[in-house]
Amino acid sequence: MAVVTSDPALTAAGTTADDYTIPAIPASAGALIFDRAGRLLILKPTYKSGWTIPGGVMEADGETPWQACRREVREECGLDLTRGRLACVDFRPPRPGKVGGIRFLFDCGALADTELAGLTLQAEELSAFQFVDLSIASTLLRKPIRRRVRAATSGRGLCYLEDGRPVPGVRASRK
Repeated sequence: MAVVTSDPALTAAGTTADDYTIPAIPASAGALIFDRAGRLLILKPTYKSGWTIPGGVMEADGETPWQACRREVREECGLDLTRGRLACVDFRPPRPGKVGGIRFLFDCGALADTELAGLTLQAEELSAFQFVDLSIASTLLRKPIRRRVRAATSGRGLCYLEDGRPVPGVRASRK
């Protein structure tokens, strides 16, 4: 594989693509799913503490964030999402023992009771679910997800976050 560069010094030195490290930043996608009463669907994972929302890591095969969101919700909850609005993008910095990454959060609105009747949990990963008011979700969700959900449901439109927090100078996109 050849490196395409406009720097003659690099080309003359025989630099190849193998001489570079391409950054790998994992990405995941999650869903805000509500019932007709406006309560948020939260899930209890079997493999970590606290509560979370449906979602997970994007596949490395070219899966888009929306495709990952839909696939993860289908796998975890048995629900087939047909609509969503990108509500938030959150950059999570790496920490010791944690890789960080980019989190996409889609607001999928309120599902009909008939749609929610098909909710079935993936037993290997989830032990329980509940629909709760946002104020209660804020006390149950893990901190990074709590901040992301809070920002995404603030009514200010699409938001960009870093570690679940608004970034000074970066405005939310209006609805």
